[in-house]
Amino acid sequence: MPAPWVADRLRLGICVTSIMEDGMATTLTAADETLELWQTFKADMSNQELRNRLVEKYLPLVKYNGQRVLSRLPEGVELDDLVSAGVFGLLDAIKAFDMSRGVKFETYCVPRIRGAMLDELRSMDWVPRLVRSKASKLGAAQKTLEAKLGRAPTEREMAEQLEITVKEFEKMVIDANAVGLISLNKKWYETDSSKDVSEIDILKDKKGEDPTRRIQKKDLMRLVTKGLNRNERLIIILYYYEEMTMKEIGSTLDLSESRVSQMHSCIVQRLQSQLGKRRPEFGT
Repeated sequence: MPAPWVADRLRLGICVTSIMEDGMATTLTAADETLELWQTFKADMSNQELRNRLVEKYLPLVKYNGQRVLSRLPEGVELDDLVSAGVFGLLDAIKAFDMSRGVKFETYCVPRIRGAMLDELRSMDWVPRLVRSKASKLGAAQKTLEAKLGRAPTEREMAEQLEITVKEFEKMVIDANAVGLISLNKKWYETDSSKDVSEIDILKDKKGEDPTRRIQKKDLMRLVTKGLNRNERLIIILYYYEEMTMKEIGSTLDLSESRVSQMHSCIVQRLQSQLGKRRPEFGT
């Protein structure tokens, strides 16, 4: 009768062998199912359901290649756009794949997927290739001179490196500047909340009026026009706030330009006297 430890090892060996056989059986079954799916689809390529099943099976391959392409691109390009383009490449590969050549589909479809993604990037790029080429030459020349000189090169040094005149170099810089674009949807910084701050959120609206300044102007207008009659108040408001001319104000109030000018001078003198007495209130 064998020792207990011998029996335990035999049982363990049987379990391991069983697990390995089950794994191989599962792998073979999956491979057989894929082969059967391909054979059925190639027998009837109009079957949309079978084609969609193949797309779902190889979709992770599209996402993987999309992430690899995205890692070498500047910010502003979305992964979803690359994946969408890659799916079209995958569909073309599924349609054109020849099973009789003995090539694995994964090997065959990757160049088509990546090619579709690159075609999509070219179609999204509004900058001509010549301009991109100029920008690349400028960048390469600048890096070379910075490494050689240990400082930023001058325009003349850049022109000599590129073997062009200074005027041609200046034009080249202007043309190459068209390459630089900033996406307003680009993330500026992350916050603790669910909404991150984008570039568009920090842009200054030069046409927008500062609310604080608007309130100050309103308070100042109320202070300045206090104690003035209707025509005097309108002259101040129309001249300083609406930026109308004396002639335009005269037409509005049915007064002559000289009369408006005379009234304006009197109002300013009176306001200077009144505000001078209240100077301590303003902290001046």
